[in-house]
Amino acid sequence: MAGSGARRRLTPGSVLAGLLLGLVLILLPAALLARPVAAATTVRVLMPSPFVDATAELVAGFNRDHPNLKVEVARGPLDTEAMSDLAIGGLLLGDTAYDLLLMDVSWTAKYVAAGWLLPLEGLLGDDALEAMVPGARVGNAFGGHLWRMPLTGDTGLLYWRTDLMAAPPRTTTELEAVARRLQAEGKVRWGYVWQGRQYEGLSCVMLEMIHAFGGQWWQVGAGPAGGQTELDSAGAIAAADWLVQLVRSGVSPEAVADFAENEALQLFAAGDAAFLRNWPYAWREIEKGGGPVVGKVGVSTVVSAPGIHSGGTLGTWGLSLLAGSPHPEAAAEVIRWFTGPETQKALVLDQGYAPTWAVLYEDSELQQQHPLLAVQRQALEQGPLVRPLTPLYAQLSDLLQRQVNGLLTTAGSAADAMGRAQGQSAVLLESTAGHGRGSEPQARAAGRGPTWLPSQAQQRQQSA
Repeated sequence: MAGSGARRRLTPGSVLAGLLLGLVLILLPAALLARPVAAATTVRVLMPSPFVDATAELVAGFNRDHPNLKVEVARGPLDTEAMSDLAIGGLLLGDTAYDLLLMDVSWTAKYVAAGWLLPLEGLLGDDALEAMVPGARVGNAFGGHLWRMPLTGDTGLLYWRTDLMAAPPRTTTELEAVARRLQAEGKVRWGYVWQGRQYEGLSCVMLEMIHAFGGQWWQVGAGPAGGQTELDSAGAIAAADWLVQLVRSGVSPEAVADFAENEALQLFAAGDAAFLRNWPYAWREIEKGGGPVVGKVGVSTVVSAPGIHSGGTLGTWGLSLLAGSPHPEAAAEVIRWFTGPETQKALVLDQGYAPTWAVLYEDSELQQQHPLLAVQRQALEQGPLVRPLTPLYAQLSDLLQRQVNGLLTTAGSAADAMGRAQGQSAVLLESTAGHGRGSEPQARAAGRGPTWLPSQAQQRQQSA
């Protein structure tokens, strides 16, 4: 008879069961650890080279904070046209490697007409741009859809030497007179430097000057192509003539015909010029460069001819969602972060970019560290100039650049050069009318709609 402390007899079955239970307990943690973990969604973004460098730390921080969503940035060329060509190369094949593209505002109409973008209002909301300053909202919508979220609020600005004058000039006549006086006194070698190379920067300068002399580049709604150029008008001819006379008289160097933004900036930052036309980023570059003009530079809106009030060219860059993206919702989340107030504030402080959100222009920290904010807000609220809103813009821009750049290096007349630009532009528009390329919607019909849709009146007022 077994007592209460007697041992139970072990049977072969109980031994086997024990061994199996132990094996399960050993292997279970390993099995749990080996379960497949959902891979992070990767959103690929193509950007021009300067923006890749400017946002590298921000992107790294985003990836650390979002283990399930990764942003992968591809480096594109520095040049605007080369950047667009790179993006279009993949899109034409119908198999782009990117989800998002950082686009210049002048590309939007062309990309929409080609069917390369997906609309954003369903992902970001009809009020996506409502809290932005008015000028930053322009050029992002066509045909009743939002196609682009702006990351920067850049416009063309005038930089001037505070050690050489008490206030900036407000007219072309004043600028030229002050420049000549300072040159005669030996205080500067050159009066005014700007972008004259045959590239998109020259088109931006010409847009400003055409309006500064009372003309316009593009008349919305007229003609079979949905718009027409007016490059042989008195204002357009006066604009080209003013620029070429600056070179021929020595106010601007002959080398300006080969200047892009950086070349003009370097000459001004070295103390060799009284005035510079450039974008908002230039102020930060001057201040951190340690050159002879540090602390001696003021910034103002661009000049116009006496009796005319105009503005600077809108040069915003923004993110668009490419058709064919396998995960548009994740891409929209990245757009929301990339273009949001927090990211833009960091870019203002670190890079000197102009923000788009109205709240950032009221930020006390930004106001203290970035004195350009007041001027930038003024430029965006007083009607920045938008390059022609047409899918044919790239071709029209090239025609104008060729004629004006050629004028800077020859003895021709402004009237002849602008006449050729107008004639060639008219031929281009007529050749594409009726084939769907020149007739894409450029302005919605007047009436109520989402706040991101510019009214027809705004389009007519702000388009060139």
